[in-house]
Amino acid sequence: MKKIVTLMLAAALAVSVFAGCKSTDGGKDSGGSSAEVSGTVATDGSTSMEKVIGALGEAFENDNGGVTFTYNPTGSGSGIKAVAEGRCDIGLSSRELKDEEKSQGLTSTVLAYDGIAIIVNPENTVSDLDIETIAGIYTGEITNWKEVGGKDAEIVLIGREAGSGTRDGFESITGTEDACKYRQELSSTGDVITTVAGNPDAIGYASLASVKDSVKAVKVGGVTPTEKTIKDGSYVVQRPFVLVTKTDAKLSSAAQKFFDYATSEDAKEIIYGAGVVPAD
Repeated sequence: MKKIVTLMLAAALAVSVFAGCKSTDGGKDSGGSSAEVSGTVATDGSTSMEKVIGALGEAFENDNGGVTFTYNPTGSGSGIKAVAEGRCDIGLSSRELKDEEKSQGLTSTVLAYDGIAIIVNPENTVSDLDIETIAGIYTGEITNWKEVGGKDAEIVLIGREAGSGTRDGFESITGTEDACKYRQELSSTGDVITTVAGNPDAIGYASLASVKDSVKAVKVGGVTPTEKTIKDGSYVVQRPFVLVTKTDAKLSSAAQKFFDYATSEDAKEIIYGAGVVPAD
């Protein structure tokens, strides 16, 4: 009997010693698999990225019970400033970084590509506009819907506020920087969609991933904005969704694990599911 007890104690001791051999260095055990992390991952920025970043954050939290993921939808410019000032782990931008922002020690990583949908009220019979016509509408050269095949009504121009990545992308692609004659400049993608949905004479632009049935996305140059046309480049009104980090600063273990997950092959299905195209 004593021999059996001794053998059992020895086995238990061996198991406890083996369990204690896991390394906490770098969040990996001796076999190289990821260890559990805890803490908060704070993101801040683009309102257009709400759907994709929300889906990624939820999936990440589900797989990492000790982590809290937060998203502050303040707009691209504010998100870039927040990460530069150390107020969040990862900034979110729906445009590429400008040279002056890169010179502040920031790095951009493209997460996905998103179409900027040109949206009108569902009652509007106009269904196709080319880039030149869109530019003409937003610069005030074209002021009535009848000039582009619609009804006799003044065009109401809805856009985003200065600093918005969506606005920057739209104006850069259409060549209308500092020339748009906005009736309203709104602070979020949702506000633009709601405003256009409520005005039959309005036109606006919004992230394709956020477009709802309450508005109609028109074709641009005969091309419908879809995942396929964004991926093949035939839909020309598109821009990147970018993760912004400090170049020389190390992310926390939790933030690094989220960054690695979001840019991995494992996340691509979720990114597609959010209506945008993952970066290669």
